[in-house]
Amino acid sequence: MKSLSPFTHNKYIPHDYCGRILKSGCSDNLKGTLLFFLEANYKFDLCGCPSMPYIAAWRQNGRDIWYEYVSQGLLNLLRCDIAHASEVFRSSLRERRIYKRRPARKEIYEEIVTAHEIQRGRQRLRGQGIQQGQLEALYKLTPPLGNTIWLKDLATIKRFPKDDINLSVGCLTDVTKEMEQKELLEKIGYFDELTKLPKRKILEQILEVNFGHFQRGHIKDFSFLMLDIDHFKRINDQYGHLAGDHVLASLAELMNDITRKEERVGRYGGEEFYAVSMGDLHSGRKFAERLRQKIARTPFDYHGVTILVTVSIGVASASELETCEQEPLVRKADRRLYAAKKMGRNRVIWTDET
Repeated sequence: MKSLSPFTHNKYIPHDYCGRILKSGCSDNLKGTLLFFLEANYKFDLCGCPSMPYIAAWRQNGRDIWYEYVSQGLLNLLRCDIAHASEVFRSSLRERRIYKRRPARKEIYEEIVTAHEIQRGRQRLRGQGIQQGQLEALYKLTPPLGNTIWLKDLATIKRFPKDDINLSVGCLTDVTKEMEQKELLEKIGYFDELTKLPKRKILEQILEVNFGHFQRGHIKDFSFLMLDIDHFKRINDQYGHLAGDHVLASLAELMNDITRKEERVGRYGGEEFYAVSMGDLHSGRKFAERLRQKIARTPFDYHGVTILVTVSIGVASASELETCEQEPLVRKADRRLYAAKKMGRNRVIWTDET
């Protein structure tokens, strides 16, 4: 009976093998373990299961990672051969997501790591996998000449200290449709219909990600801004609520136009907006002043009527806090916003000494 696998005996190297370990001077223990997983993965792949098995390997302190085995399904998605799979996967990677549980709050939260952060923290991320003995993550990739795909990764980490090599034995599952649906629902639920800006509910995610980056040392600081339109009730009373809506939408468009890539703006509720800026309190203050001055200089026209608008802004930074939590940051910025109102409006307050 003809064998369904390329293996004639476990001591032999498969005829289509493209890895490194079996052709090196590694221990019999490592080679035997690898051969076992190679044959198991090969047979699993023949079953036509949509999951895509793989075996990745790396040295403890090395930068390089390579594949000992890659499912043909993954090679089809990456549009490459096994010799270039690791390089294509790495260059296509846009972000990595991990879901963690907070025991105190009994909730699950999402940790997003960008491709740049993965490159900077490669050793730390691998170390976490080794320590836990397993890996569970989501990867967003944009392969060459292909559409964006999402892959769910479930793997076990095997350590071979004598050979200074670690194996990641796992399966990737294409969850692109599910993630596209998730992003669509988030877009619908998180963006304000009038201003087209992110709603208050997405602010929690933005701050969650930024605090995570801040605590891990990926960013030195970031600032949070609370903005409020001065005397907005007068605008509604004098010109009507449709004019007020026009001002809100026009103001949002104006802020978006002058917002840089390291800055984000959103609608907090009513006539209140929020903004987040990378950098220290001084950078946040400069961003706030740029917003305030541009708004004050811009007339808003509504059916031939010119409406002049000013805003008051409170600014706070993460580095000012004793604990990295959202509520104290928002409360501090809101308190400074109130101080700006109290001192005459159309101004930016960034300290508690008023």
